Amino acid sequence: MGHQLVIYEKEFARIERAVSQLVQAANARVVFVVDKNGQLIAASGEVDDIDTTSLASLTAGNIAATGGIANLLRENEFTTQFHEGKNAHIHIQLVKSRVILVVIFDARSSLGLVRLRVRKASEELGVIFDDIDHQAPQAQQASPFAEITDADIDNLFND
Repeated sequence: MGHQLVIYEKEFARIERAVSQLVQAANARVVFVVDKNGQLIAASGEVDDIDTTSLASLTAGNIAATGGIANLLRENEFTTQFHEGKNAHIHIQLVKSRVILVVIFDARSSLGLVRLRVRKASEELGVIFDDIDHQAPQAQQASPFAEITDADIDNLFND
């Protein structure tokens, strides 16, 4: 990974559209996309009663912990996780080893339907994030912060 994720408006709209479509297609309560650092990228569905910031951070931690388990078992990573609760279920899918797709659903849907719809959405999101990655070198070169040094920052706060 190594570089900061920069998403432009056009790609962000594509991500939001894919997430909204997945909520409908999977009959899910909530769908969101998180980067591996725990930053929420996009969310759709019944998000008002969910602390999406905490859930995004905990999901990324879950992926990191599961990655440690995968390493112990000499696996590259586990790309799919499922947690079943009494009233809510969560399907977590790693997309292109880059972002995390999270689907929260209940009895109105089924794991089979969610997995089927997640597969299609993951492919679509993978293409979008490939497009974002292809733009990243251009964005990094144009960064206005590239020339700022630690000494410059120290001088700014010492005045």
